[in-house]
Amino acid sequence: MRADARKNYSHILAVARTVISEHGADVSMRDIARRAEVGLATLLRHFPTREALFEALLCTNLDALTQKAGELEASDAPGAALVTWFREWLAFAQSYRGVVAMMAAAHTNPESALYASCAAVHSASARLLLLAQAEGTARADMNGDDLFALMTALGWAVDQPSFAPRADHLVLLLASAILTSRPSGDG
Repeated sequence: MRADARKNYSHILAVARTVISEHGADVSMRDIARRAEVGLATLLRHFPTREALFEALLCTNLDALTQKAGELEASDAPGAALVTWFREWLAFAQSYRGVVAMMAAAHTNPESALYASCAAVHSASARLLLLAQAEGTARADMNGDDLFALMTALGWAVDQPSFAPRADHLVLLLASAILTSRPSGDG
């Protein structure tokens, strides 16, 4: 990529991150181009679809989230690690309004640009659940799909203005529904 194209690419991503955090995932590509002070054709040359733009935006965040899960897998308290994972997920979900719905749709669509990133988060969640189950601190009657569905529901709920102030309480409710014993240090 030429230097000027790389600069435009980075600038568009930075502006898109700001615009989406302010107005949610439904913001138009035209609005993003306008705020980035580039033509719509320039935006579409870099990001031919809305999903391609979100993939580029979310990739860094999802990679960091997946890396955090890897760190949590090394914890000697898998139940507490699972609660920390819920909080990390929630912080991510709250960073871009509307992103949870996009991820839920992409999760089952291998053609989606977001599929690989969603699959990595799903796998990381399942591994953390398995560790807590092996320790005996998480319900044995659920699997990674169940956990991902609950995390998606939690992300959707706190995306609603009426539930956002109760985010941490909802994390603790979710944890109490999944964990068979309350891990120490969960706040």
